[in-house]
Amino acid sequence: MRRTTAGAAAVLLLAGGALSACGQGGNETDVTITGTTPPASGSPSPSPSQDPTTDAPTADPTPAGPPEVVGTVATGLEAPWGLDFFANGDAIVTERDTRRVLRVSPEGDVKELGVVEAARPDGSGAENGLLGVALSPDFEDDRQVYLYLSAAQDNRVVRAPLRRDRLGEPEVLLDGIPRAFIHDGGRLAFGPDGFLYVSTGEAGDPPLAQDRGSLGGKVLRLTPDGDPAPGNPFDSPVFSYGHRNVQGLAFDDAGRLWASEFGQDTFDELNLVESGSNYGWPEVEGDGGEPDYVDPQQTWNTDDASPSGLAYLDGSLWMAALKGEQLWRVTVDGARAVDPKGFFVGQYGRMRTVAAAPDGMLWVTTSNRDGRGDPAEDDDQILLVRP
Repeated sequence: MRRTTAGAAAVLLLAGGALSACGQGGNETDVTITGTTPPASGSPSPSPSQDPTTDAPTADPTPAGPPEVVGTVATGLEAPWGLDFFANGDAIVTERDTRRVLRVSPEGDVKELGVVEAARPDGSGAENGLLGVALSPDFEDDRQVYLYLSAAQDNRVVRAPLRRDRLGEPEVLLDGIPRAFIHDGGRLAFGPDGFLYVSTGEAGDPPLAQDRGSLGGKVLRLTPDGDPAPGNPFDSPVFSYGHRNVQGLAFDDAGRLWASEFGQDTFDELNLVESGSNYGWPEVEGDGGEPDYVDPQQTWNTDDASPSGLAYLDGSLWMAALKGEQLWRVTVDGARAVDPKGFFVGQYGRMRTVAAAPDGMLWVTTSNRDGRGDPAEDDDQILLVRP
């Protein structure tokens, strides 16, 4: 086995459910569980109606020092994928292949909230299933949980009420997102404008990314009821296009939207996402320097990244890498992302999701039981990282 990490949580066995990217995928086995994406409304920031490309100030762009893994929130998870935070600091977590929705406390208590039966993961090596999760910005009043899932024929955005720690029946808000064995997108994040941002993949059919009539290979922007958000550039859910497979979304404290994206064979990307812009896939991978397409802010060799989750905290973007098996820190300096540095290389295996917790720590999930990793006995984990 590859690694161990200090456990800080008590052991809890989970019972069965009660409710009826490149570098991803897989079936898992039964495990024992021990015991956060940024808050659902994104980092505190002005409305993104301001031009996101302006050099508006962000937090101090000089990181203090290297991050440190200071504990383990949970172990024995199975391909955890989506993560968001409740107001009290607990997290809501989805498992891609088991289709379970969990509540995880900072003290390590793990409770199953339900199983989303509508999700249909394809099994080992696949990238579909139960993916992103976001709590309503008005969760304390409306109790709504938003989920991205792969149904039998398409990918969908749904919402379900959560009452007395039981997840209710999902309501479909948007369907018809292209679904395939790979490139299913799946990240959800509420923006500072109160709208829901959704990342999709092109389902292994690259021309879909350039087709503005398709929901594949896009970043979508929806009202909380699933309608196209007012002000969208094409009178549709589409906010930006020309994406291959966006896996991470994060807002900085000036309201700018950043996205991490899988490349094909050469370049993974970190993009600053602007309304109506074309990010080039499949015509361009990485920097193209062409006027019709927006170049990425940063690129990586695909062996070093295969980027998944993305979070913003205190002037830096934090990007989890699957194939690269590391956590990247990228400084945000105005409207530029600069000075990328990788940490924990190979120590914990594949890293799927990174989230900024309410207490200023980072929660980072591993993804070694996803069919493409080398799981240790305690995998998969949620690591507690001091940034």
